[in-house]
Amino acid sequence: MKRFQCLLSVLVASQLLITALNTQLASAQAAYGSYVGVGPAVGFSENSRGDGRGVSGVVAARYKLLELPVSVRAQAYVGNGFAVVPTVSYDLPLNWQTDVYLGAGVALAGGGPTPVGDKVSLALQPGVDYIVPNSNTVFFGNAVIAFDAYRNGGGTAFAVQGGVGLRF
Repeated sequence: MKRFQCLLSVLVASQLLITALNTQLASAQAAYGSYVGVGPAVGFSENSRGDGRGVSGVVAARYKLLELPVSVRAQAYVGNGFAVVPTVSYDLPLNWQTDVYLGAGVALAGGGPTPVGDKVSLALQPGVDYIVPNSNTVFFGNAVIAFDAYRNGGGTAFAVQGGVGLRF
C-alpha cells in the first residue's frame, strides 16, 4: 500500500509539472513589423560651448525578432554632425497595433555637434511604435538619453525624435 501511495504521488506531481510547463500566459500579441522611417529630431541639451541643442533629421530602423519581445534598432542623425545609435530593445505590446519599448545601446557620434552628443557614450531609448491598421505605415516616437555625451562639459544629452515609417 505504501508503494502505491508513493507511485500515485509521483504520477500526480509529474502531471502537475507537465501541465505547468505547457501552460502559456495570456497576453497581447506583439505589434509585428520591422520598419524604416524618417523624421525630425530635437536636442534639448548642450555642452559648455553650446553645441548639441537644435534640430536634426533622423533615419530610424527596427528589426523585430518575431519569436521574442526583442527588437534591434538603429537611428542615424544627420544635421550639423552625424551620429548613429544602435540599440537592443525589450518591446511590451499594449494592443495589436502599439508597442512601448526600452532600449539600451551606444551613441556613436562623429565628433561634431549632434542631438545625442559629440562622443561615444552609453544610451537608453524609451519609445513607442504605432502601426496603422490595414496598412504598412508606422508612426514612431522615442527619446535618446546619452550619458557623458559631450567632450567639453561631459553632460548627459537628451534628444526626442519621431516620424513615419514603412513596414517590411
